[in-house]
Amino acid sequence: MSLLEDFVKFLNANLPKASGFHPYYEEALGVMLKAGGKHFRALLLLGVVENVDKSLTQKAMRVALGLEMMHTYSLIHDDLPSMDNACLRRGTPTLHVTYDETTAILAGDALNTHAFYEISRADLPAQTRIKCVEILSENAGVSGMVLGQALDCFFENTNKEDIKRAKAKFGLSGKMLSLDELVFLHIHKTAKLIAASLKMGAVIANLTENECEKIYVIGLKLGLAFQIQDDIIDLTSDEAAAGKPVHNDLAKNSFTNLLGLSGAKKKKDELICQIEEALKQIDAGIAKMILELTDKHLR
Repeated sequence: MSLLEDFVKFLNANLPKASGFHPYYEEALGVMLKAGGKHFRALLLLGVVENVDKSLTQKAMRVALGLEMMHTYSLIHDDLPSMDNACLRRGTPTLHVTYDETTAILAGDALNTHAFYEISRADLPAQTRIKCVEILSENAGVSGMVLGQALDCFFENTNKEDIKRAKAKFGLSGKMLSLDELVFLHIHKTAKLIAASLKMGAVIANLTENECEKIYVIGLKLGLAFQIQDDIIDLTSDEAAAGKPVHNDLAKNSFTNLLGLSGAKKKKDELICQIEEALKQIDAGIAKMILELTDKHLR
């Protein structure tokens, strides 16, 4: 059984349970978790552990599940009418379409907090679990993914009246983001959680602090390249292949909007070259795993 198959089996056996008399709340918690996806972040975490100490792989599954729940919550909220207002995710109707907006918000809230519950239950030393909680909360929270989402929602070319009023209040109407600002936004919105995935795996595998930081920096570059590839897919793919609405970023803060398609591809290729160079400085097995995932998802 592959690492991906092993993780999916574990995920399906450990979906959130919520006893009560709500007609579909518990069902809603599992819809997006079961809808597939790449499980890219979970595989990065598990891949690091697997290549350093296979005896820890099964013990790391619950941490990977918590990470997957955190990522899935972010997608559920990103798709809400108040944000991207998307109707499709992972080839599945979004929760606010299938059920209602209230349920989508609450399901996202629940997965966010349940992520830490899962990590707390992992069969790992307390110090390791605490460090994983610290890494995930730092990179997904106030100064991480949520900051990136806040910037993205505020600075997109939106017709939402409340955002337009806020921009006018601060003298930011019509402002276009610079490349540095766009990179900052997407490092926080996307790259930090991907970098955290690698670092959490490194912590579980008992790598040194220096090794953990090297892997984290690689993760930031990998996450940025991953975001650029997502922008390219949005511009060039169709809805069936992407599993979500496409040509949806024409008013958004994307690399293809700022740099054009060829410019975005060039920026992605530059990042991949930087990643390949940095991988020479870390464990060969981990480097090979990252390269294989890079070839699969970024080429």
